[in-house]
Amino acid sequence: MSGTHPPLPRIRMSGRSFLALTLTPEAPLEDWLVALDHQITRSVGFFAGKPVILDLSMMQADTPNLAFLLPALKERGIRVLGIENGDRSWPAVADWEWPESPVGGRSSGPITAPEEEPEGPPEPTTLLIEDPVRSGQHIVWPDGDVVILGAVASGAEVSAGGSIHVYGALRGRAIAGIGGHGNARIYTRNLAAELVAIDGFYATAEEMDPACTEKPAQVLLSGEALLFRPLP
Repeated sequence: MSGTHPPLPRIRMSGRSFLALTLTPEAPLEDWLVALDHQITRSVGFFAGKPVILDLSMMQADTPNLAFLLPALKERGIRVLGIENGDRSWPAVADWEWPESPVGGRSSGPITAPEEEPEGPPEPTTLLIEDPVRSGQHIVWPDGDVVILGAVASGAEVSAGGSIHVYGALRGRAIAGIGGHGNARIYTRNLAAELVAIDGFYATAEEMDPACTEKPAQVLLSGEALLFRPLP
C-alpha cells in the first residue's frame, strides 16, 4: 500500500549586505594600539556593534607582539569578522581563532571616525532626519536620540548615543546607546533590520524574535540580552 506524502516545504533564501570596517595595523604594534586607544577615546562608541575585517598586509611572520594583536582587539570590544592577507602558518598566530573573511566585499574607501571634543559632555540633543536613509549612508550621532521620519534602507547604518526612532521600515543597521547608555531603545514601525545593537550588545536578523519582525516593534536591553516587544 503506497501513501501520499505531503510536499516538502520551500527553502526560502535571500541575500543580505553588511557594512564592515577594515583595520590595517602597522608595526610597531605597541604604538599602533596606543593610537587605536586614542581613536576610541575621541570617537566613543564608533566600533560598537560593527563587524571588522583585520587586514594583515603590513604584518610579517616575525612582527614583534603579533601574537597579542587579536586578543588586544577583543579586549577593546572590537569584533573581528574576518582576517585577510595573513598566513595561518605564522607561529605567532597559531593560537588564533581565524574567522574566514566574507567573500564578495568591495572596499568603499577610507572612513574618518567622528571626533568628540575632550571638554565636558554636551547637552543631550536630538537629530531629526526627514529624508529616508539610503543604502551606504552611515549616520553617527553620539549626543542623543536620532529620529528618522522615513525608512532606513538595507546597507545603511544609524548609530546614536541615545535611542533610535524610525517611523518607516528599519531594514539596515541600528546601533543605539553608544558610549555606555544601556537604557537606550530602538523603535520602528517595521522591524526588518540586518542588525540591532544597544550599548555593544547586538542581534542579527536571524537572532531577532520572529513574533516582532516585519511589524511595529521596540528593542531594549535587559542585562546582557536584547528584548523585542511589539508596539501598538
